[in-house]
Amino acid sequence: MGEDSEKLASSGGPKPLWGGRFTEKPHPLFLQFTQSVSYDRRLYRQEITVWRAYAQMLESVGLLTGEERAEIFQGLDEIEREIEQGSFPWSLEREDLHMNLEAELTRKTKAASKLHAGRSRNDLVATTTRLWVKETIGSVLSRIRGLQKSLVGLGMRYKDLLLPGYTHLQRAQPVLLAHHLLAYVEMLERDARRLQDCLMGTDVLPLGSGALAGSTLPLDRKLLARLLGFREIARNSMDAVSDRDYVVEFCSACVLLGVHLSRLAEDLILWSSAEFGFLRLPEGFTSGSSLMPQKRNPDVLELVRGKSGRLLGNLVALVTMLKGLPMTYNRDMQEDKERLFDTADTVLGSLQVLALMLDGAEIDRNQCERAASDPSLLATDLVEWLVVIHGVPFRHAHGMIGKLVALAEQRGISLADLPVEVGKEACPFWGPPMRELLESKKSLFRRQTVGAPHPKSVEAELTRWQKRLGRAERPSQKSDEG
Repeated sequence: MGEDSEKLASSGGPKPLWGGRFTEKPHPLFLQFTQSVSYDRRLYRQEITVWRAYAQMLESVGLLTGEERAEIFQGLDEIEREIEQGSFPWSLEREDLHMNLEAELTRKTKAASKLHAGRSRNDLVATTTRLWVKETIGSVLSRIRGLQKSLVGLGMRYKDLLLPGYTHLQRAQPVLLAHHLLAYVEMLERDARRLQDCLMGTDVLPLGSGALAGSTLPLDRKLLARLLGFREIARNSMDAVSDRDYVVEFCSACVLLGVHLSRLAEDLILWSSAEFGFLRLPEGFTSGSSLMPQKRNPDVLELVRGKSGRLLGNLVALVTMLKGLPMTYNRDMQEDKERLFDTADTVLGSLQVLALMLDGAEIDRNQCERAASDPSLLATDLVEWLVVIHGVPFRHAHGMIGKLVALAEQRGISLADLPVEVGKEACPFWGPPMRELLESKKSLFRRQTVGAPHPKSVEAELTRWQKRLGRAERPSQKSDEG
């Protein structure tokens, strides 16, 4: 059952708060198997917020007196302090966070017995979880902005540095390092937009839906929405308590985010290898070998890469759990919490460690520029020059330059060193004007299309992102500590 479950083992206490129609107490194994308090107690802060709002609403509709509401608030304040100080008496007999809090609040004040009026654990857990997801989205967005700033900052430090761009992991064309890094900034921006869309879908209040059919009590759901900061109110009570789309959407957005982080980690792993030699990772984020004393291993990056699979596993588990459920609430839904929490913890940790690592990374200028200066990387420039200057059809030009490259390879020399008389066998236009094109830095200035790595365009993009990230709001990170 896990360490937390063992710490909360049943001690044969009183019957559960729902035990009125039962004559026997739950079996200890039943409590161990069905409990969720070992992990859902991390929602305590959001839960207490919901309880305060509900008490305030009950007072407003005449179901609590002002004195009773004040007693409930005082009791909730005490409980929150006890939890934060580590002295709260968590118990398996109370199954979950909700029942633990209610039992303790009932011990502190008789008014607590009125607080559950019109409320079910079904709409309560849905509301509490939505609040947690809303806050967590803010934290993830903040960490995404932090990683984007680190990428832009590294790009600014080396904004004039060339390195080879790759396709099929083969050197393809020269680009600016900053242009490569900005590609990940764009990926992360799409992740941010998906999370913002998820936030819209999460910002819907289920509270007041009861177990599945609302309540005969005069509950004021509009007031609850205002007090808890929800943009909308769920319009169907059955859907409200059984909807976990927002959890799936959050985890789905995090899967793509994890894929992007994995791709970034893979590039950094390759760049830091001796075979590439472009990047030196800060020692504080690398490890050694227990056998080979010379090693500096990129363990953090490998773990970020590996955790993308963990995120996908969480999503698959969630969707599989939901796919066959009848309306409305079913206990299967308890299984969403650990998948949700693990996904959030994984992406928050990965984003943070990557940003800090990039802040301390160093680029080997000589190695990057040496690799980017290979004249064969500009073979496409030669093709396009033939198309523009001599009107040669692209496919014919492509064939000519391919033969030039082959001739240079056969002789074991650089394309730039291929003798004119030899080159003319493949391309009648081969000579000094074409050979002058084989300079990587000059090549970038010929790339005028929108989105290309022209140095001025890349610098403008770096500046634009610096300004944009400087203006970006930094959402609360309270849920990081949940």
